[in-house]
This record gives sequence, C-alpha cells and structure tokens, in this order.
Amino acid sequence: MGGVKKLSRPARRGLLVVHVVASASWLGLTLGLLALGATAATTASPTAVEASVRSMKLFADWLLLPLALLTLTSGVVLALGTQWGLARHRWVFTKFWLTSARTVATVLALRPGVNSAVAAVAAGNVLAGPVVSLSAYVFMTVISLLKPWGPTRRGRRERARRPGARPGVSRVGTA
Repeated sequence: MGGVKKLSRPARRGLLVVHVVASASWLGLTLGLLALGATAATTASPTAVEASVRSMKLFADWLLLPLALLTLTSGVVLALGTQWGLARHRWVFTKFWLTSARTVATVLALRPGVNSAVAAVAAGNVLAGPVVSLSAYVFMTVISLLKPWGPTRRGRRERARRPGARPGVSRVGTA
C-alpha cells in the first residue's frame, strides 16, 4: 500500500456511509433535475416553465457542486485507505475518472447550462445534462456492485509481490 495508512474499521464504515449518502443524494438531485427539465420542456404553461427553471437553478447553485465534491473526496479517501486502492482495480479506477469527469462537467457545463435554462428549454437541450449524468450514475452503481474486470496491471504486480501470494487467486474482500 506504500506510505498510505489504511483506515480503521469504524473510520472506513463511517466514510462509506458518507460516500453512499452523498452519491445517492447526487443521483436523487439528478433525477429531480431531469423531472424539472422534462416539465419545463413539455408544458405549455409559462408559469410551470418558470417554476421548473427556477427550481433547477436553485438545485444547481446550492446542491450540485457540494455533493459532487463530497462524493469525489470521500471516494478517493476510501480508495486510498482500503484494500481497493485507487489504481488497483479497474472498476475503482473507472469510477474515479467518471466521478471526476462528472464533477468537472457539473462546474463547466451543467451549472452554467441551468443558469441559461430558459434558452435551453426553447432549444430542447435542458434534458441532455441530467440524462447523461443519470446514465453515468447507473453505470457506476452497477460496477460498484458487480466489481467487474479484475485488477489493473498495478494491482496484479502488487498482489504478486505479497508474501504467500498465489497466482490467479484473489483474496479481495468487500468494501
């Protein structure tokens, strides 16, 4: 594990709860943005469009970035403080890059896009961000549960260097 100290069991469990709650909150917020965007894009009522867009802006301005950063930070600390590592298993590495990309997209695209949502509603583009984000969440949830693809090259090298390691035998537990 190099110079990184493993988390104690209580710390790991507490951080895992924080990570899952933040991730689930980010997912719920995305579903809410999708519902508000669909309402704004399909209604004929100017009042409903305005209410939907104002609600989207409120969520984007106050909740998206803190949840994104909490999810990313707690995931990195969990990866570095547990047997999973950040670059030992392909599913963890994939989740890290997808979460990083979604966080950057939140800052650079989704929040500014919501701020100009009235124009986006007129152009029919208000649903793209939440749909892409929702797709990424579902994919990341699946790989978190199934843990596919096995270890990376780095993970295989580290496993082979362990005393008593047997080739082809995985002793990895659950997160």
